[in-house]
Amino acid sequence: MNVNKTHYRTIWPDPDNSKIIKIIDQRFLPHQFVVEDLHTVEDFARAIKDMHVRGAGLIGATAAFAMYCSVLTAPEKDCDTHIHNSAQVLAATRPTAKNLTWAIERQLKEISKEPSLEAKKQRAFEVACEVADEDALFCKQIGEHGLKIIKDISRKKGGQPVNVLTHCNAGWLAFVDYGSATAPIYAAHHAGINIHVWVDETRPWLQGAKLTAWELKEEGVPHTLIPDNTGGHLMQHDMVDLVIVGTDRTTYTGDVANKIGTYLKALAARDNTIPFYVALPSSTFDWEIENGLKDIPIEKRSEEEVHRITGMTQDNHLETVTISPAETKAVNYGFDVTPARLITGLITERGVVAANKKDILNLFPEKKK
Repeated sequence: MNVNKTHYRTIWPDPDNSKIIKIIDQRFLPHQFVVEDLHTVEDFARAIKDMHVRGAGLIGATAAFAMYCSVLTAPEKDCDTHIHNSAQVLAATRPTAKNLTWAIERQLKEISKEPSLEAKKQRAFEVACEVADEDALFCKQIGEHGLKIIKDISRKKGGQPVNVLTHCNAGWLAFVDYGSATAPIYAAHHAGINIHVWVDETRPWLQGAKLTAWELKEEGVPHTLIPDNTGGHLMQHDMVDLVIVGTDRTTYTGDVANKIGTYLKALAARDNTIPFYVALPSSTFDWEIENGLKDIPIEKRSEEEVHRITGMTQDNHLETVTISPAETKAVNYGFDVTPARLITGLITERGVVAANKKDILNLFPEKKK
C-alpha cells in the first residue's frame, strides 16, 4: 500500500543485502515513519514481542524471515539444534497468533528436506519470500471477495455511503500488504464506491487510532475515529451498515480470537441485525482446535500498557505519560473470543463462508481428517 504515494510492504529483504530484513517499526506511527533493520533471531523475537511488528499475517511473515536468519547463523556441526532452538524462542513471543507457529512449522518442514547447510539457507530464504508473497496475494483475494458484499449494500442504499465499522488494525500494516479487514474497503474505494469507515481507537495500544486511521488517510478513504465504546450507539442509530474485523486465530468450527473488545462489537451487531464479518487468510485457521473459548490461548500482556500512553506533544516530541493513579492494579488481556454463532461469515482467499465446521471444511477439503 502507499506511504506518501510510494508503495511499501511491511517487511522485505534489503535489495542490496538479503541477509538484512527491513520492517516498518509500527511503534512510531503515525507520527514518525521508521524503517528498522533486523539481523538476528533475537532482533526478530524482540520486534514481534514488543510490537515493532504486529498482526496475524505480518507476525507469520516476520517469523518466516527470522527462521531464515537463524539458518544463516547456524553452525555447520549442529545446525539442526540451533534452528530448533530459534523456533522455540520465536514461538514463545505471541502465543495467540496462529500465523506465528504456522510459519515456523512451514520453515522447519522445508529446511529439514535439504541435505546441506548451504541448501538450507537457500530454501529458508525462498520459503520466507513465499510466505510474504502468499500473504499479500491472499489478502488481495480477500478484498475481491469482500468487495461483492460492499457492492451489494451500496446498491441497496442507492449509492449512499456504506458505513463500515472496524476494530483494531487488520490493515496492510498487520499483514504484508492490503490487509484482511481493510482489503474489501480498499477494493471498494478503488472501485469508486462511496464508503466511510468508523475506526475504533482500540485501547490500550490504540492500533485503530494510530494505524488504521493513518492507513486510510494515506489511501484517501473517508473515515472517522471513535472511542471504543461508541460502536453500539452508532449501530442503534442506523449509522453502521456492516462490521468487518480481522482475527489472530480462528478454529475450524468458526470461533474467532481477535483484539480484545471484538466480542462486544459482535454482540452489538447481533442485537441490531447488522452483518458481522471476519476477514482472514487460511494461514490463520487453527485446524486442531474445535472450541475457541476453551482452547485458544489468550495472551496476557504487561499492566504498563494499560497504565501508560504514548503520543506526540505540541513541540513534536513523542512522550509517554501515566494516566492512572499510582499503584492501581490493571489487567491486560490482548484478545477475546467471538463465538461462531455471532458471525455472519468469514471472508477468505477462497471466498466467503459461513462460520461453521461443515462449510469451512467444504471450502478447505484438504483439511478434512
